[in-house]
Amino acid sequence: MPKVQNSPKASQNLSAGSEFWAGVCEEMPLIFGVAPFGLVFGVLGLESGLTPWQTILMSSILFGGASQIVFAQLWAAGVPALIVGGSVCVINMRHVLYSASIAAYLRHLPLRWRILLGYLLTDEAYAISIRRFKHEPPGPNQHFHLLGSGMLLWTSWQFSTIFGVLVGGTIPNSWSLSFAIPLTFIAIVAPILKTRADLAAAVSAGTIAILGQPLPWNLWLITAAIGGILAGWLVSRLNHQAGATS
Repeated sequence: MPKVQNSPKASQNLSAGSEFWAGVCEEMPLIFGVAPFGLVFGVLGLESGLTPWQTILMSSILFGGASQIVFAQLWAAGVPALIVGGSVCVINMRHVLYSASIAAYLRHLPLRWRILLGYLLTDEAYAISIRRFKHEPPGPNQHFHLLGSGMLLWTSWQFSTIFGVLVGGTIPNSWSLSFAIPLTFIAIVAPILKTRADLAAAVSAGTIAILGQPLPWNLWLITAAIGGILAGWLVSRLNHQAGATS
């Protein structure tokens, strides 16, 4: 594995391989939460009525953990297809925000690169690679960092889904593997909650999610997401206005 240099001057001249392996290494700790997450989806996919191949292919085509879980739950509950599709689309709208945030660092790349990295741009890969783009000197091969973090996550997700399909039914409920889902997102979100707007968004979304559990069709998830975005935007706007008048 290539040795990754940490000095600012060296960061500008990292090779493609060094950037790639830096992304892999920084993503590695999150895999311990992602693997049980994928395993849970493999089990839920079968329980929802999907065939083993449909469950596995969904992880390759959709490649969105939260939206796949919601799809399986809604499909199993017999929710109308329009509601299922709409819920999945709304949940995955967060990737539009990820793309807008990271576009400044990738817009110079050829279209084939942007398509590939857009496919690999998940919550965990974004959380790891945006730190590299923002806080380390830019370099001509920096996009390989996202390729490394994204590829490790993609590979882990596919294998854990397959494992869940094959042996998930033999895992006892007492293991509570589904608890890995919220733990994974907590590990992603907690380190980046640094401003009042961040905290307002997180607290509002969490509160709405808890209070909205009785809502049908898992609408609490969509409601919490919208509520968190609005709360964060409102606090950010108030802080900006307060700073402008001071």
